[in-house]
Amino acid sequence: MTTRVTTCVTVRDLLPQDLPACTWSGSATHLRHVERELTRAAAGEVDYLAVCTSVDLPVAIGGIDYQVSGEAGTLWQLAVLPALQSCGLGTLLVRAAEKRIRSRGLRRAELAVEEDNPRARALYERLGYAAYGREPDAWDEEGPDGSIRRHETMCILMRKSL
Repeated sequence: MTTRVTTCVTVRDLLPQDLPACTWSGSATHLRHVERELTRAAAGEVDYLAVCTSVDLPVAIGGIDYQVSGEAGTLWQLAVLPALQSCGLGTLLVRAAEKRIRSRGLRRAELAVEEDNPRARALYERLGYAAYGREPDAWDEEGPDGSIRRHETMCILMRKSL
């Protein structure tokens, strides 16, 4: 049985002061990257959202980049606190992101999901996203010892008309 936890949460902009509570979403290197993206949010280039509990702790976060495509908002860095996955928070986050995209006058959302992440792909398909291509992607990833290595992967490109 799946429990939905969407009644006691709110969606708002992620703030710099939220980052210490988001260590579950990635390494220190990842959080520094998110912090840089919040600077872009202040400039209006991206939105970075947080799904927060009743005590205002982020339990899901994700960004929308408006610079990747002039015709779509590109969702990226979507993450849900592992203990709360499959509770409806990812759905709530994606729907809030789509609402932001529409509020900018755009009528399409796009994202890329790693091929080896079938659980996330199933969520996006359930929400109406369809695959339209594949492309390689890569980013720096911090190991447990603090070393940085290049993570290379193949992603499925997906989109949805809004």
